[in-house]
Amino acid sequence: MASSTVNAGRVKGLLEDCLSKLGFEIYPLKVGWYNSVLPPSLHLSYPDDTLAMVVLSAPSMFEQAFLPFIGEMGCQGLCDPIDQCVKHCVSSAVSQCFPGQNVDARYDYELLPSRKPKFLAQTAAHASGAAFYYQKSDVSDQPWGTKKIFGVCVHPSFGGWFAIRALLVFGDVTVGSEMVQPVPSDCVPSRDGRIQLLEAFNFHWQDWSYRNIVQPVQTYSQKQRDYFSTPPAQRSDLLKSWGFLPEESDPDTTSDKWIQKNGHG
Repeated sequence: MASSTVNAGRVKGLLEDCLSKLGFEIYPLKVGWYNSVLPPSLHLSYPDDTLAMVVLSAPSMFEQAFLPFIGEMGCQGLCDPIDQCVKHCVSSAVSQCFPGQNVDARYDYELLPSRKPKFLAQTAAHASGAAFYYQKSDVSDQPWGTKKIFGVCVHPSFGGWFAIRALLVFGDVTVGSEMVQPVPSDCVPSRDGRIQLLEAFNFHWQDWSYRNIVQPVQTYSQKQRDYFSTPPAQRSDLLKSWGFLPEESDPDTTSDKWIQKNGHG
């Protein structure tokens, strides 16, 4: 199919009509914005002006999408219920809004045969302006020497209480120069604040403190915190105790994904 030029706002609006009520946010970007900060080996194989959309989950997704999904669909055969819920919601929205169109949906948990991720979620979020991706290189005179320090995104409204779930690439759609790259909100501008954020994320992520580096407008509910704090292999029992799974429902607990995924939402 020949490429067509469309208004990115219209595509975003169609997705939001389906997904906002389920606790998702949509942010448009050009593939070139993403590719420009990565080595060629990690590029998306599309022209620079190709339209893409980043899909984030807000704190409300757990109650608005996940628990209803589990209540209706159960866990039979699912490797990770959150992943399957996200895929169900996003793929349903794409099918409804863009039937027959070439939409390359990539999810945060998917890997290529090379074992590289299908997309770098935090890079995509920063490129779209959805969240600021703080890295070791963003700290002047950094104190860690050669120690590996992982970066983390901060959302201007939710702090760390969100997750980057998917990238949708509209392979046959291009956008013109009228679409200008937004600058993500620098929520943690000070050196001390960035050190605090990166150390909390790298060394104390289990205590959730890095998520509160800015005052969030909404955080995870206690039920959601309990879910993500529970080892993945024990989450089916937790869901059963909440009444969302029948006793005979037992996900494939031998699955590598169910057992090994840390499920850090």
